[in-house]
Amino acid sequence: MEKEIIRVEPLSTYLERWKAPTSAVTRSGDTVYVSGFPPFDPGTGKVVQDASIERQTELVLEQMKLCLETAGSSLGKVLKCNVYCTSVEKFAAVNAIYTRYFPNDPPARIFVTVPAWPGTFDIEMDCVATV
Repeated sequence: MEKEIIRVEPLSTYLERWKAPTSAVTRSGDTVYVSGFPPFDPGTGKVVQDASIERQTELVLEQMKLCLETAGSSLGKVLKCNVYCTSVEKFAAVNAIYTRYFPNDPPARIFVTVPAWPGTFDIEMDCVATV
């Protein structure tokens, strides 16, 4: 199957500003792959500054939702979600927000602690979903 690159505005433009060599969403057949994004401020397109982990998590999940819906999918069709966070101490706070977005039958998931990002944020998520 061939892959299809799906632009998701304004996120694709934000990635281009960062000169990130990635696509927001790639689709092949009935499978959608959503890239990880830092928590972009929807008003400015810049990474949020001094935001709580709860707010960062909300922004990342809203961005994921936008990507999925643009590709013809939804949060309810996510098969696997990868969570990357700068501290295991933030695990409970991330879960509190994550549960609001995946209240029933949540997808398979991994939570990975990373030492740092090329920016001042604490969380990023990517996922694989069906259409």
